[in-house]
Order: sequence, then C-alpha cells, then structure tokens
Amino acid sequence: MARTPDSAESHSTGPVTGRPTNSTPRGRMEPTWGGDATDNAHPTPQANAANAANAANAANAANAANAAEDDTTGAGNANGGGPRPVDVFRALHHGRSPDDPLVLPGPWDAASARAFVTAGFPALATPGAGVAASLGYEDGRTPPAEMFAAVTRIVRAVRPLGVPVSADIDDGYGLPAAELVERLLGTGAIGCNLDDSGPGKVLKDPRRHADWLAEIRASAGDRLFLNARVDTFVRGVPDVGAAIERALLYEAAGADCVYPIGAPPAALPVMRAGGVKGPVNMVASAAGPANVLRDGFRELGELGATRITFGPGLLLRTTTALTDLGRSLL
Repeated sequence: MARTPDSAESHSTGPVTGRPTNSTPRGRMEPTWGGDATDNAHPTPQANAANAANAANAANAANAANAAEDDTTGAGNANGGGPRPVDVFRALHHGRSPDDPLVLPGPWDAASARAFVTAGFPALATPGAGVAASLGYEDGRTPPAEMFAAVTRIVRAVRPLGVPVSADIDDGYGLPAAELVERLLGTGAIGCNLDDSGPGKVLKDPRRHADWLAEIRASAGDRLFLNARVDTFVRGVPDVGAAIERALLYEAAGADCVYPIGAPPAALPVMRAGGVKGPVNMVASAAGPANVLRDGFRELGELGATRITFGPGLLLRTTTALTDLGRSLL
C-alpha cells in the first residue's frame, strides 16, 4: 500500500532522479565557430551568399523565438503548427496504463522548473505552498499579483522547450471567473488547481463552488485544464462519501481532474466505485529512495490515481539537502 505523508500540505520530500542523456539538452545551442580574421578579409561571392543566407535564417529564428515568447495565452502554439500546449497536457491524463500514472513535479521558481525539464518530465505543476515559500510567504498568503508573476517566470523558463505548466492558484483569490481566467492565461499557464476551501481553511459550499467552476469553464472554454481540489480530507471530514459528492459536482461543472488532497490510498477505489470517472490527482510523499517512490506511484495508479503530484515536498527535500551542504562547508 502506498504511503501517504503525515501532512498532505507540508511534508518532507525527495528529488526525482533524472534520466541521463548523451544528447545536447533541449533548448541549448552548441556554438559554431568560423575561421580566423584573415579568412574573411576578402569574402568571395559564395561567402557573401552564405552570409546573407545565415543572416536570414538567424532573423527567422529570432522572429520565431519572439513569437513564442509573446504567446502567453496558453491557447497559442509555440510548436510550429503542432498541437496546443493545453491539448498536449490534457492528453497526458488519458489513455494511461494503471501502473503508469502521470508524475508531475512541482517547480517553485524558474531554476527548479528548468531542472525538472532537464530530468525529462513532459509537464510541470506548480505547488502553491512551494511558490509561497520561495517568495517568503506562508501557504495561502501569497498576494495574487506575486503568484501570477511567479507563474509567468516559471512558464517563461520552459515554454521554449515545449513543456506545459499548470499553476496552483490557491482558492482563486476571490476573483470573478472571467478575470481569473484572463489573468491565468496571461501567465502562459495551461491549467490550474483550485481549492474548495477558502480563508480560514473553511470548506466552501460544494454547489456554489461547482457553479463558480462552471463559470470558469464557460469563460475559458477548452483553453485551461481545471484541476478541482477536494479538501474534505485535510479539513477534518474523513468521510469518503463527502469527497465523492464534491468530486461528482466538480466533474459535472467541467473540471478536467479532481484532486482529493490528503485522501488515504484506500479511498481511491471507493471513489471510482462511487462514480468518479475522470482523472484523479493524488499527492505523494517525496521522502525516501527513488525506487521506493516509484513503487508508490505505481500502487496509487493501480488503485485509481491518474496523476501524482508532491505539494511542496520536492522543495522541502531540496532545502534540506542545501542545509546539509551548507553545514558541510562550515
């Protein structure tokens, strides 16, 4: 049986091992070198033509890069005519084998996002608590403007590499649905987590929350992947039936995925039997050896989980490692 952390919202964590590669990392350009100055003192007509072609190619590449950077709507396409990032992200949640759930690490800044992409992950999902900690705030206390700015930086770091990013934006900060969608798409994110408990960590009325989710879906259309968090297990309501009720309401409102944070693994087959048909997100501990973690992911998948996230766990394990490194240098 897969272990659940003592606290689903703040738990010790561990890094996911990357897969080594012998190829040049994506997004990195190897330098090219020309001859010495005397080679170019009297260029031939062929050299002039080659230089002109190189300049044109460089201009085209720059224009393409600028277009990709300028496209921060989440609905656009920086892949040269390929599928939209949101479609790529949505597809990752479907057609998976039960023993192969989608594992999404949670970057807290641009550097960690790049590291996870270099390790080989196809998509990322920011943790609200992790981003808050990186900005010096307690979980749930990040001002909206700072959270959206942080998400923008993370997206900017990996978007040229074709990696979609979903963002944890807490409970939506009380913003009207249309404004929330506009601001989220403005970061370049292609999806979001939305809590169903608000200030004071009080559970929201499930039907009113479902109505709000439906407004977000109507405003966003298919441009955002909505991961609706179900907070019953972390708010003192361990009844699986209560979680099923909320999950079904949120699915009906247009959520792409439901996230019963803190649910024990045994709740997964009960939720599936209770009618939850779409993707289900589970939080996993990031503490322990990588092989043990991977076994835990597989067990959660076989019980009914579609995707695995870590909350702030990977940040906590990283900061522990940095502390140990710092002590070793004293």
